[in-house]
Amino acid sequence: MTDFDRLLATDQGADAITITPVSEAGFDAFLGGLPELARTAVAAAGFKGRADTALFLPGGTGRDWSLAVGLGASEAPGRWTLAAAANQLPEGRYRFSGPLPPQALHGWLMAQHRFSKYRKPDDARGPRQLLADPAAVSRAIADANAVAELRDLIDTPAEDLGPGEVEAVIRALAESVGGKLQAVVGEALIDQNFPAIHAVGRASPRKPRLIAMDWGDPQHPLVAIVGKGVCFDTGGLNLKPGNSMALMKKDMGGAAHAIALARLLIARRLKLRLKLVVAAVDNAVSGDSIRPGDVISTRKGLSVEVGNTDAEGRLVLADALAFAAEANPALILDFATLTGAARVALGPDLPALFANDDALADGLLAAGAAADDPLWRLPLWQPYTRLFRSDIADLNNNAEGGFAGAIVGGLFLERFVPKGTPWAHVDTYAWNGTPKPGRPKGAAALSLFAALGLLESRFS
Repeated sequence: MTDFDRLLATDQGADAITITPVSEAGFDAFLGGLPELARTAVAAAGFKGRADTALFLPGGTGRDWSLAVGLGASEAPGRWTLAAAANQLPEGRYRFSGPLPPQALHGWLMAQHRFSKYRKPDDARGPRQLLADPAAVSRAIADANAVAELRDLIDTPAEDLGPGEVEAVIRALAESVGGKLQAVVGEALIDQNFPAIHAVGRASPRKPRLIAMDWGDPQHPLVAIVGKGVCFDTGGLNLKPGNSMALMKKDMGGAAHAIALARLLIARRLKLRLKLVVAAVDNAVSGDSIRPGDVISTRKGLSVEVGNTDAEGRLVLADALAFAAEANPALILDFATLTGAARVALGPDLPALFANDDALADGLLAAGAAADDPLWRLPLWQPYTRLFRSDIADLNNNAEGGFAGAIVGGLFLERFVPKGTPWAHVDTYAWNGTPKPGRPKGAAALSLFAALGLLESRFS
């Protein structure tokens, strides 16, 4: 894990190199205030203050120097403003020249994080340390540690991260914070009424499991955080083609988000009780795989005809949501890499949000906008429940005709949440296909800070 304590420190007035923000609108004023040598450097580089750009600036003597970073159309630094700078700078201490929102520290830290489990780190420059407001340092480091763990979990190949390893991560978290852990594994899932989780995971030699952690003061309101933890998704007997299967180590991205959010809620010491619930399975192929046309039972008692074994995420979440709801939480949030349809509709950067409560949805959208972590709400359009009807069971896990796939996934999950319980479902990609400053190709935290902001606003 990256040692973020080396990358961020309390500003006590030590010597440091200056980082100056430049917006596109303020570029001319910035340029007019530079010495001639620096103006020449700006012209040569074509720097205009665009977002995700940075430029070394020589001083008046040519011996001292500073750095300019582009803000783009914004007038204030955002979450990723400093990421491009952190990628370019040599080892040393740096200080931002103006007001620095706490969330902007995140880009500085994450730009210097590397997933190095399988190779030596390729960055030999040493740490670039930013000096910051003391009140923001510890929070920024906690945020970075949570996101680094999220990324590392998703980036780890399924060979080294199965249901047992996911349990071990949650068990370690519970032990570190005084939480209570429950794990229901293998055939015990049948005995303890988690039949859908068992059905999806039974084909793998790595035993499926329901993992739950409880933490917090019993006098506080209960919040349930649920994550889809499909550690590898072959598609089952409805086998995915190779190009679709290639990234399926990331199909536990919902679980990684749920774990990271739990870690951050505990670090913030919010006035809530937490129930973290993760269904961890492999969707594998063997003689014991569930088959198209099978009818399986669920914890809630609804029967489901398996129209497609590759729509397995909603099956494991059905049991996980029903279990979480039994504790009568004040609200439920679930995270899942659930549908390709959400990516077709909104692309890789914008998670789809579904909610049965307008106030909860509005709060998440507002928190996402404030945290530079956007979501987009899609409707739980009730007439589309006809698309997953079954002639022989209560539900089908597959939509007829392939239309409205993301909405159908949300509507299916809604059937396992009690009426009157506020619930939101985030269908996230959890992946960057194209590298950006601070966000390399690979695992991505999408919607994490939106959810954190919403819960902070309600339970601080």
